[in-house]
Amino acid sequence: MKIILNNKVEEFAGDQFTVGELLQAKNFTFKMLVIKVNGHLVKKSEHNTAVVKDGDDVMVLHLISGG
Repeated sequence: MKIILNNKVEEFAGDQFTVGELLQAKNFTFKMLVIKVNGHLVKKSEHNTAVVKDGDDVMVLHLISGG
């Protein structure tokens, strides 16, 4: 399946997977992430139930603060 991940086309085996599985596959381990699938915010509590399907547009943003 093909998705757009952070504005780049990516290919994965299978028909669909969860946001949590995507984060694991791409090794996103940063603690403060914001994930949007097709423009809709996916809460951390939904990472293991929210599904990513062929053609979806996924944004994974790292929240960084400082001064």
